[in-house]
Amino acid sequence: MAHLLLAWGVGMTSFAKLLQQFDPDAAFVAPPNWQQGRTMFGGLSAALSLQAVLRERPADFPPFKSAQVSFIAPVTQAQTFAVSVLRQGRSVTSVSVDCLSGDDLALRSVLLFAQPRASRITHDAWGRPFVEGPSRYATLALDSKIAPACAYNFEMRPAGGSLPVSGADSPELLMWVRHLDAQGVDPAVALIALADSLPPAAMTCFTEPAAISSASWMIDLPQPAVAGEWFLVSSFSQQALEGYSLQDMEIWDESGRRVLWARQTVAIFT
Repeated sequence: MAHLLLAWGVGMTSFAKLLQQFDPDAAFVAPPNWQQGRTMFGGLSAALSLQAVLRERPADFPPFKSAQVSFIAPVTQAQTFAVSVLRQGRSVTSVSVDCLSGDDLALRSVLLFAQPRASRITHDAWGRPFVEGPSRYATLALDSKIAPACAYNFEMRPAGGSLPVSGADSPELLMWVRHLDAQGVDPAVALIALADSLPPAAMTCFTEPAAISSASWMIDLPQPAVAGEWFLVSSFSQQALEGYSLQDMEIWDESGRRVLWARQTVAIFT
């Protein structure tokens, strides 16, 4: 496959620069290269919701652990973020974040922050897929007829599964993915944005482009996020029925450590 040109075009804003400029107390307008169809990239809205909390956290705030994200309406206007601490316990803190697009509620998240705790119970029943490292795979050449503007903020290297809009029988995506620029970004914030970088797995079954929309997203981190470059992202549509796909998502770092598990409900308009 041809290689994607890893260079920023005129007017493109990198993830790192965007996070540097982000102020939760001011209205935020997404740059054009972070658009996803008629709305803003959902992974960015979720990542900014987390960033809004982290910007104001006290020194002893626990690490990010999980999130429940509801995508309620398209982001078509400037965004504002309202943060509210629901409960702060001895080891677990729950925080809600409402993301408004103009006057409309666009995204609502409940974020969980938890201190690691000593336990004699440890197990790991899942293993990383048997693939080689990212250097052994070619960069995916994105098709501008299919890929939204936000996809060009990542480098993707297919390591198995199928490709979007390929009429595949097995609805699975498996790719090594990295941010083109996440320098200095909190590892958890970078991971949330990267976790939503691939298209829905059900799109592998498409034979022509069609609209999709994320409806809900549940995210869990097995342990506090740490910085990394390449991550292996697996996305599998467990079921597509009556216009909705239920997909499981997992992410591993280069050492083979699982860093994220998620489930997403996706509306399919075809």
